[in-house]
Amino acid sequence: MTSIFVTGASGFVGHTVCERVLNLGMKVRGSYRSTSSQSRVPEGVEKIHIPSVDGATDWSSALPGVNVIVHTAARVHVLRDSAADPLTEFRRVNVAGTLTLARQAVDAGVRRFIFVSSIGVNGAETFEVPFTAEDKAAPHLPYAISKYEAELGLRQLAQETGLEVVIIRPPLVFGPAAPGNFNKLLVFVYRGIPLPLGAIHNRRSLVALNNLVDLIVTCLNHPAAANQTFLVSDGDDLSTTELLRRTAAALGRPARLIPVPVLVFRAVARLLGRANFAQQLCGSLQVDISKTRNLLGWTPPVSVDDTLKQTARHFLANRDS
Repeated sequence: MTSIFVTGASGFVGHTVCERVLNLGMKVRGSYRSTSSQSRVPEGVEKIHIPSVDGATDWSSALPGVNVIVHTAARVHVLRDSAADPLTEFRRVNVAGTLTLARQAVDAGVRRFIFVSSIGVNGAETFEVPFTAEDKAAPHLPYAISKYEAELGLRQLAQETGLEVVIIRPPLVFGPAAPGNFNKLLVFVYRGIPLPLGAIHNRRSLVALNNLVDLIVTCLNHPAAANQTFLVSDGDDLSTTELLRRTAAALGRPARLIPVPVLVFRAVARLLGRANFAQQLCGSLQVDISKTRNLLGWTPPVSVDDTLKQTARHFLANRDS
C-alpha cells in the first residue's frame, strides 16, 4: 500500500490532499506546526508535530515507510511582510527547509517528492503569450525567488540520488475557506462595497483547490510525472471584472463595480504604496496547461463557476461564525 506524507496537513491545500488520499485508501501521515492547528488535520491521518521548518528540522519521525512526500508547508507571500529581511526568511523555510526534508527523504528511501511551488517562478505578468513549464524562470518577489531556488536544489538532488521530483506551479488557488485576498474580495462583494474594478480587461488563470489537489493526487504514482514541472489551472481564464461578477452571482448579490480606468487605478495604487497589489488585479497572468493535459492525460475535473458556487455556500454558511 502506498504511504503518503503530507507536510502542512492542517493548511488550505494540505488538508484537502489528506482527505483525498484517505478516500483512496492510502495510508497518510501529516505534519502540523502548532497545537492550535492540530485539530485541522483530518481524522484518520497519523499526525506528526513539526513546530518549525528550516535547515535544522528533524523529520525522522515522519519518514519511515513513506513512499511519496507532498510538500505543501511553506512560508507564504504576504502583502505587508513584517520581517526585516523577507528574502532571508523565505529562504530559511522554503529553500533550506525543503532541501533538508528532501535529503532526509532520500536517506529514508522515499521514492517521490511532490513540491508545490508557485507560478511566480515564471514571472509576474504575461503579455499575449501564456506561461509554459519550459519558459525561462523569472521570479519577481522574495517568495517566488525562494520557490525557484528550492526547485533548483530539488532537481540537483534528483540527479544525484535518483529521487523522483515533481514540481507543480499553481496560480491563485481558490475555494471554500481560501485564505488571503480572495476571501477579502468575497467579503467586499457580499457587503455590497463599491469596488473600482469595473473596467479591467485582463486575463488571469486561477485554479480551484479541488483541481490542484486532483493533479497532486494524479502525480502520486503516475510514471510520466517523474522529474517534470507542471503548470495547473482551471482552463478558464477570466478578467478581474468577470471574476467579481461571477462571484457576486454565486453569492446572490449585485456586483457593485465602478468602471475606473486602469491607468487611473494603477496611479492611485502607486501613490498609496500598493503598486504590486494593483498589478495583481490589473495585469494578465495566463498559464498554458497543455503539457499537463498531454503528458498526464489530466483534465480539470471542476469548473470555475461550480467552485464559486461551492465557495459562496461555505462563505454564507460561516459568515457569522
